[in-house]
Amino acid sequence: MSARDGVGTLGRRQRFENSEFTVRIYPGALAEGAIYCPISARKTTTAAEAIEHVIERLQLNRTKCYVLAEVKEFGGEEWILNPSDCPVQRMMLWPRVALEHRPLSGGEDYRFLLRQKNLDGSIHYGGSLQMWLQVTEERRRMVERGLLPQPESQGDHADLCRLPELNECSLLDNLRSRFRQEKIYTYVGSILIVINPFKFLPIYNPKYVKMYDNHTLGDLEPHIYAVADVAYHTMLQRQRNQCIVISGESGSGKTQSTNFLIHHLTALSQKGFASGVEQIILGAGPVLEAFGNAKTAHNNNSSRFGKFIQVNYQERGTVRGAYVEKYLLEKSRLVYQEHNERNYHVFYYLLAGASEEERTAFHLKKPEEYHYLSQDCFTVEGEDLKHDFERLQLAMEMVGFLPATRKQIFSLLSAILHLGNICYKRKTYRDDSIDICNPEVLPVVSELLEVKEEMLFEALTTRKTVTVGEKLIVPYKLAEAGTVRDSMAKSLYSALFDWIVFRINHALINIKDLEDTTKILSIGVLDIFGFEDYENNSFEQFCINFANERLQHYFNQHIFKLEQEEYRAEGISWRNIDYIDNTGCINLISKKPTALFHLLDEECNFPQATNQTLLDKFKRQHEGSSYIDFPAVMEPAFIIRHYAGKVKYGVKDFREKNTDHMRPDIVALLKSSKNAFICGLIGIDPSATFRWAILRAYFRALVAFREAGKRQIQKKTGKLRHCTEVPLGVNTYTEKYSDKPPAVVLNPVLPKVRFRISLTNYSKGTDSEVVSHHQHYQSTSDSHLQHLLNVKSLKYLSNLTLHDRITKSLLHLHKKKKPPSISAQFQASLNKLMETLGQSEPYFVKCIRSNAEKLPLRFNDNLVLRQLRYTGMLETVRIRQSGYNIKYSFKDFVHHFCVLLPEGTRATREGIQQCLGQLDLKPDGYQVGRTMVFLREAERQRLQALLHREVLRLIVMLQRQFRAQLERKQFVRMREAAICIQRAWRLWLHRRCKACLVIQTAWRCHQARQAYLRLCGAVVQLQAMSRGYLTGQENMSPPCSPDLTLDRGFRDLKENKEPSPKVKRRRSVKISSVTVESAHRQNDALQILTCTNDYRSMNDFLMKKVPTNMHDGEFNVFWCFIFQPCPVEEHNGHIFRSTQYSIPTYCEFCSSLIWMMDRAYWSLLCTCVFMHVHSTYCICVYKQFDPELSSRQFGVEVSRLTNDERTVPLVVEKLINYIEMHGLYTEGIYRKSGSTNKIKELKQGLDTDVDSMNLDDYNIHVIASVFKQWLRDLPNPLMTFELYEEFIRAMGLKDKKEMIRGVYSVIDQLSRTHLNTLERLIFHLVRIALQEDTNRMSANALAIVFAPCILRCPDTIDPLQSVQDISKTTACVELIICEQMKKYKVRLKDINTLEFAENKAKCRLTLIRRYHTPSPPLSPRLPSVANTVAEESGGEERVDSFTEISEHQQAAMHQEERVLTEQIESLQKEKEELTFEMLTLESRASDDETLESEASIGTADSSENLNVDSEGTVSDFSGMS
Repeated sequence: MSARDGVGTLGRRQRFENSEFTVRIYPGALAEGAIYCPISARKTTTAAEAIEHVIERLQLNRTKCYVLAEVKEFGGEEWILNPSDCPVQRMMLWPRVALEHRPLSGGEDYRFLLRQKNLDGSIHYGGSLQMWLQVTEERRRMVERGLLPQPESQGDHADLCRLPELNECSLLDNLRSRFRQEKIYTYVGSILIVINPFKFLPIYNPKYVKMYDNHTLGDLEPHIYAVADVAYHTMLQRQRNQCIVISGESGSGKTQSTNFLIHHLTALSQKGFASGVEQIILGAGPVLEAFGNAKTAHNNNSSRFGKFIQVNYQERGTVRGAYVEKYLLEKSRLVYQEHNERNYHVFYYLLAGASEEERTAFHLKKPEEYHYLSQDCFTVEGEDLKHDFERLQLAMEMVGFLPATRKQIFSLLSAILHLGNICYKRKTYRDDSIDICNPEVLPVVSELLEVKEEMLFEALTTRKTVTVGEKLIVPYKLAEAGTVRDSMAKSLYSALFDWIVFRINHALINIKDLEDTTKILSIGVLDIFGFEDYENNSFEQFCINFANERLQHYFNQHIFKLEQEEYRAEGISWRNIDYIDNTGCINLISKKPTALFHLLDEECNFPQATNQTLLDKFKRQHEGSSYIDFPAVMEPAFIIRHYAGKVKYGVKDFREKNTDHMRPDIVALLKSSKNAFICGLIGIDPSATFRWAILRAYFRALVAFREAGKRQIQKKTGKLRHCTEVPLGVNTYTEKYSDKPPAVVLNPVLPKVRFRISLTNYSKGTDSEVVSHHQHYQSTSDSHLQHLLNVKSLKYLSNLTLHDRITKSLLHLHKKKKPPSISAQFQASLNKLMETLGQSEPYFVKCIRSNAEKLPLRFNDNLVLRQLRYTGMLETVRIRQSGYNIKYSFKDFVHHFCVLLPEGTRATREGIQQCLGQLDLKPDGYQVGRTMVFLREAERQRLQALLHREVLRLIVMLQRQFRAQLERKQFVRMREAAICIQRAWRLWLHRRCKACLVIQTAWRCHQARQAYLRLCGAVVQLQAMSRGYLTGQENMSPPCSPDLTLDRGFRDLKENKEPSPKVKRRRSVKISSVTVESAHRQNDALQILTCTNDYRSMNDFLMKKVPTNMHDGEFNVFWCFIFQPCPVEEHNGHIFRSTQYSIPTYCEFCSSLIWMMDRAYWSLLCTCVFMHVHSTYCICVYKQFDPELSSRQFGVEVSRLTNDERTVPLVVEKLINYIEMHGLYTEGIYRKSGSTNKIKELKQGLDTDVDSMNLDDYNIHVIASVFKQWLRDLPNPLMTFELYEEFIRAMGLKDKKEMIRGVYSVIDQLSRTHLNTLERLIFHLVRIALQEDTNRMSANALAIVFAPCILRCPDTIDPLQSVQDISKTTACVELIICEQMKKYKVRLKDINTLEFAENKAKCRLTLIRRYHTPSPPLSPRLPSVANTVAEESGGEERVDSFTEISEHQQAAMHQEERVLTEQIESLQKEKEELTFEMLTLESRASDDETLESEASIGTADSSENLNVDSEGTVSDFSGMS
């Protein structure tokens, strides 16, 4: 479609004839890489001329013939234009939508196409237009991603440093050529030039945001997004603050460029994680523009204040916070505007977009009816005020302004407008007094400001003067009254603007900034008022142009002075370039003591000073200066020669604007307002104002809730009487708000205080009412908690910004210290700005106004050239072209280009020079200094291109290797699949052949079996007949003696009889042990109980299999059905006897559950195989332990690690013994973990060879961790999966004794191998827990550690249920440890009792042997009499004076000595058994324990009797002596 141009000017015929339009011509496939070609054309430009421009621009083949075609419908019919047709005239017939180029509205349906004409006159169509557009778009995307090279420039250069010939003419021609192609951005190295097109171009959508992400300058077409992206990534890489300085005169597009920059910076921050501050930053822009921008003669959206937006970032690139610094709001615009200018935007937005309800509440009128708005124009072309007002409302909501706050702001704006309508007149009867012409305006202003009408009238017409001892009231003069009225309006608006900036900063602040002192990164964007030169320039233009002088000086310092000084410091060859230095102009305006600002402040201090005295002082001090001049005629003005040209300033109102103070009467009036918002605007200290707001809200809420409580009580009791008591002295307030609900009374600033008061003072109501009020508070205040004020944040913002140092100090003239002037404050703010910019790395954006008429896409050569001259752009291009604007430190250069440099390149001057010499670079394109590498832009781009190609080559190589790896894996999978298919096919063939052999074998077996049965039957019949005959012969012989049979049976019984050892409960006791001889098994069918061992085995088997609560009748049924007939079967060469169980039981070897009606096979020929078959027909074969089978110790069944000789695995015994020897007293032995590498090493060593491992080389915690790892790696834990539910069910019992009995009954069902290992582990944990005072490992701590190891949950159980069972499993293990600890203590007590009885018996035996000749000791354990006597006598000789003992007494003593000796041996043996025997896992309430307790009691009794007897014997012997 054709480019749009100046649609608003079509109605002006005199300007239309000479207007230039931009026509877009789509070349299609004729020009590869170009979507359209924009050309400039007039109304009279023909199609032939347009085609000639396109051929020249696109450099097409001139030997071919081209025509221009018009398309009015996308993909539709093409209308071929004649060479004499005018494209612009046909374009004017298109709809408005097409001219404005709105793709979403159908603007793309209209276009001009360039077609090639064949020799025969036909049109050559090179394919579909849609297809060509698609291919072109894909190619453009490849170029954007860097996969295709950038197209070479055609006639223009994107960087002015690449101009082959540098002068003003070439500079201007290049900018004009790019501007007509709608390329408004151009680089000068890293400096961006922006030419304002005065129309919106479609190059700012999200596609361009993504396109310029993480690209260096020069890679893509110049754009404002590229500068923002480079600043963002440079900040993250170098960890230094960045700033972007936007400068230019008014109307050059600085504000719009700032908006684009902020938009792109927030978009970059939101790539990873959006912190929420980005939306507030975007919303702050429209708010500040509405209150601080206005239409001027040069710009429809001119910033009438300066702002510096600093965006703070975290290290990862997310926005941390931000703040806005404002500079010098133009307050005089509020009361007066020049020709073709307007007031601030917000007034027009409010009057056009307010609803009827708001118009009534705020007393709004039409703009023409306000004095402050009716001075000139009211509308701007293309402006939609209602839409702008809605946009403002949305932006204020994003910033955090509540609806009530927005109403207060709009009410104050209406009050300012009505205040400007107040007119004055002299009174007829008094010449020195004035009156108000329109008194009907006073009630409106009084209502909006919420002040008393009488006080407002007095403040606007009279002033109070305090003299010595009296107060005078003096009426204003007519001119003074208007000044006071305007001063009040300007102060109110200025205070409102400061308050808005302050609240925006509060919304942008990060709470961590108040406490955190860490370094933060930031990017600052400076959007300050541009250079201005109007017909009448006043104090505001003087300050604005001074600020631009400072910025130009900052630009010169960085571009010229500092850069050339750096070249000299680095020692590279360089020739200095002269530039225009504006230091003299800056000193003229700001350097004391003769600066213009200083002289102005002096004149403001003299009451008799006038404009002429100020001008005379300027002349006396600076008459000979080259930077100031004075008009030849008598005119109150002076001329300053700025860097941008000469500007004439009128001195009228210089002094008044420099000291624009509000009188104390006006301050007192505004402070008396009942509106807290207005009082807060006037307050000088935000924190003090906030404290008063808290106090005021508290008392108002207190009164409101008390009144509501009283009304509620009266409503319930039916006594609706008026309460005459009003506490706290706030009767006026309660009278005013008594008819409003409490929610209206509350100040919305403090919802937390409101909620607390509501709970404390509303307690007389019901609970449900309080709860409902709390819910209502939560629902209405949660969304605004993030914008709550606090004293700390207010103090922080007051110190951070200039809010409390500029405007508020001017509102309090009663202070002793005189407030600073506007010029002094402005200089202070500029100094702070320059200090901030000096701490950052700058990027410059130079904005240029394309034409003075604000026409779209109109390029005025003279205006653009003037701006290029005073900004020193020619010198800037020269220093950028001849200089080295790209600088790298040695370290950064090696790090950035490490892919191109040889491996091992060091960051030294010699190494880098050698590497650069090997690359294809121009010798004059780079220099290596003392510490840095200097490159020109062309050489940097060449290096970047080489780096890009090398990186792409490495990427392709990696992709090639990765794809080869993928293909290799695919080939291996295919090969394995083919082998698998072949294996399956061969297996099927083998099975088929084997099946044939099996059938043949079965058939032949059947035939042989039938023949054998026939032969066997015949043999049996023959044997039967023979035996019958022999039996008849034997019956005739004499009978055998029965004594022989009886003796034989008695002898067999005696041989089978074995000694009865102490019966110990072991799970290895079975009905038919696998250790019985095979010969016994052959006679197993006829086996009877022939000895006590068989009986004991049978008894243990029945006690284990039969339930404890079975009645006699049930036992008989059990005995009848416990075993079924036992057929004999053969399997793999072994003969088994089948047994069918009628009750659930457990396999003795693999601990698997054998359910009812299952079958088990017992080996009849050997002891190596035991096999049982479950109902699922899964055969479990147990073989005796063979050490040669496997050496693994971890992840193996416990049964594989044990045998008859070793009941506990060797690795367990070794680890436990070492821990008990070295780590019993180590603190946190099982709580702390060892080194992971050491754990792996020890585990691998133990798993390979247990015997050769030396545990002394490892830490005790490593050994403990390996032991826990062994328990966790067991396929089936010690307390097996099959019994998990039983343990959990037992722990669910309520009675403690029943719980203990249930747990031990489940333990009895464990297999022999698991039980032995568990007993050893529990005994070890008991020993650990007994040393709790030293190792800090209690029974509970041990249970927490070992419960997941030995009592794990099966995988089939629901994970949620397993988590709920953790407490039960831990409690189960703790219960077992505690019970075994009790048994351990009881055993220690029993051992002590046995030792006591043994000592008593030894003493008695010693005493007996002293009275007669000792006999040799019967046991080697007993001490000899001689030694005993020698020890007790202390080495003295034996006493020979003993009385002779009778033979009867001597025989009794011998008998007693023999009995004592046997008793001592018995006690020693029992003590050894108790000492060396491990604690068994059985309940302490069992029968065995009862018997042992009785035995111990009997032993103790015998010991006591022995003591008594010994004492009696001693007494007898003493009597005998």
